[in-house]
Amino acid sequence: MEHYLALRHLHMTLALLSGAFFLFRGVLMLKQSAWLQHKICKIAPHIIDTGLLASAIYLAVISQQSPGNSPWIAAKIGALLLYIVLGTIAIKRGKTLKVRTIALAGALATFVYILSVALTRNPMPWLA
Repeated sequence: MEHYLALRHLHMTLALLSGAFFLFRGVLMLKQSAWLQHKICKIAPHIIDTGLLASAIYLAVISQQSPGNSPWIAAKIGALLLYIVLGTIAIKRGKTLKVRTIALAGALATFVYILSVALTRNPMPWLA
């Protein structure tokens, strides 16, 4: 149990770091800052998100949860895919600042949804 709790805390910490760093990069994008092209802004998200994904998979395996038997995990995975798409549009693929800004807002709202689902373990956290 102690091992599970440590891994869960690592996962939560990485999730918060991932979201905070995404928000930071979003602000840099809005300011059209050259810092967005800095090496740390290009490498750190991959390191953090790889650890986040690895810890999520490991937690699911040791707790024997899957999208098939835990609807809240299925909701998190679906929302994660949406978050990734919106995030890439916001940070690099959006053609205009307006498109990037809308994608950033959508990605941040999706991130909040993912956190809410994780905290409530309910795919509809507004009902929990």
